[in-house]
Amino acid sequence: MLRNKTVAVVVPAYNEESQIQMVLSTMPSFVDRIIVINDNSNDKTEEVVKQYILTENESTSTKLEKSSDKIKSNQFNRADRVVQDLYEEEVKDLTPFEIVAGNIYEDRIVLINHKVNAGKGAGIVTGYKVSRDLGIDCVATMDGDGQMDPDELESICLPIIEDNIDYVKGNRLIHRSALLVIPKVRYIGNSILSILTKLASGYWRVSDSQTGYTAIGNKALNSIRIHEIYKKYGYPNDVLVKLNIAMCSIKEVEIKPVYDVGEKSKMKIWKIIPTLSWLLFKSFFKRLWLKYFFRDFHPLFLLYNLSFLLGFGTIAYGIKIVNYWLVGTVINPLTILAFSFLCISGFQSLLFAMWMDMQDNERLYK
Repeated sequence: MLRNKTVAVVVPAYNEESQIQMVLSTMPSFVDRIIVINDNSNDKTEEVVKQYILTENESTSTKLEKSSDKIKSNQFNRADRVVQDLYEEEVKDLTPFEIVAGNIYEDRIVLINHKVNAGKGAGIVTGYKVSRDLGIDCVATMDGDGQMDPDELESICLPIIEDNIDYVKGNRLIHRSALLVIPKVRYIGNSILSILTKLASGYWRVSDSQTGYTAIGNKALNSIRIHEIYKKYGYPNDVLVKLNIAMCSIKEVEIKPVYDVGEKSKMKIWKIIPTLSWLLFKSFFKRLWLKYFFRDFHPLFLLYNLSFLLGFGTIAYGIKIVNYWLVGTVINPLTILAFSFLCISGFQSLLFAMWMDMQDNERLYK
């Protein structure tokens, strides 16, 4: 426990037979549960974890119980019962899994196997589901490849435990060694995705969107539909959008970039960028409509949509002007005037909408 609060660490692992033991052996002593999610690896990841549990696992003094007893019906708690029914129904949308080593209620280390390979995000979802059902106060995530310094886990968890922050992300890009240690392609790709994530999520001050070194509080974990989290590498971006819609506070903590510790990257950044860009595009409009129209109407909703309409008009007039120019036709001054008006007005509307978005979400960044 950390400051008398329970802490769990979800460790998604896929083909990490050479790294996973190092991750488990260096885990800080204050961690109550280490939940390893083996995403149907085709190497010896399962055997390595099982052997480690057999020789090193111990019963923890922190006994846990499932926190989902059936709510007794009365005239005032229908909303609570609907939420509980949702939790029970969401199992159908989770990746099929089974606990193959360790006792989730008593042992410190537990191994859970996915029956199919579903992606890194799916592993996080399974770990979140188990941790939420156990009522864990703070749930951190650390990859199974050893690229996260366990000595920094306390600084990741403390804002949640002491300051009631909902979500904490590690930030490698603000470390002074970032440009020297992080591979250039990854640094550029991460920066591009971080810019897109700012716009999509509303957390405009988040600058390292792709790190998986995070921690989430129990309240935030119950505020989002974890079974709908994106199952692949885009899960950190999707989580941010869902947290913003739920009005959850966020904080970034400086962490070291860790590379060349024996890990083998499975992520192809230039293949992921188009997929994640489309995910973020859809997520932006989902946030815009849910948060700023249906839940609490805000003028930025109108400004964003006005800028898009004016942008379409600008494109239409731009194409018209180019066609006139190509065929040598004299361009009507009114056409040029209309193009200029639409372009300037659309750009101003977009800037004002983004400014309002930043101001409204500033209260969520701690």
